Amino acid sequence: MTHAAVPHLVVHSLRDQIREHILEGIVSGRWKPGERIVERRIATELQVSQTPVREALRELETLRLIESAPNKGVRVRRLTAAELRESYPVRAGLEQVAAELAAPRLAADPSALEREVEALRLADAALDGEAQARHTVAFHHEIVRATHNKVLLHAWEALGIEVWTTLSIRWLSPAPRAYAAEHQEIVDAFTRRDPEICALIKSHVLSCAPQV
Repeated sequence: MTHAAVPHLVVHSLRDQIREHILEGIVSGRWKPGERIVERRIATELQVSQTPVREALRELETLRLIESAPNKGVRVRRLTAAELRESYPVRAGLEQVAAELAAPRLAADPSALEREVEALRLADAALDGEAQARHTVAFHHEIVRATHNKVLLHAWEALGIEVWTTLSIRWLSPAPRAYAAEHQEIVDAFTRRDPEICALIKSHVLSCAPQV
């Protein structure tokens, strides 16, 4: 399988760009569970030194997406459904708080959420799992952003939700699911100022967790 050439990376945020490149490779299936990620090969491909590649790999190890062992190098972890589930109760709690803080703003202007729902309708129709994951995460990101609370936003983003959601859909949720319909229910709850919106969000997030 051939891959398009990657342009030379700029010095600014080099480690972050390398990390995103590796993440994209894991999420897209370029590197599969158990497969080795060769530090030197990535450095050559991206035309960078091995030091920022090593730093990026260390960050991904803290997210438990890869693992390293003496004389065995770095490999993509074989994640189980149980491991993928672990972030969902934490995420549900954060989004429950986010729904409470953001409710007045989203009731007044739900357009950001509506755009993601429309994108999800197209993704559902095409059975495009990657687009479903991308717009599902974007929908929830908009809810957290609408709180205007930087601490909450940072905590939510630090969970690596886009990666975990994409991997959950790709590896453990093969059955088709109507993502647009369930997210439209959330938009409707915000617009009608439903007093149960926080409980609805919590229940929704927990229902998305992969089953053990």
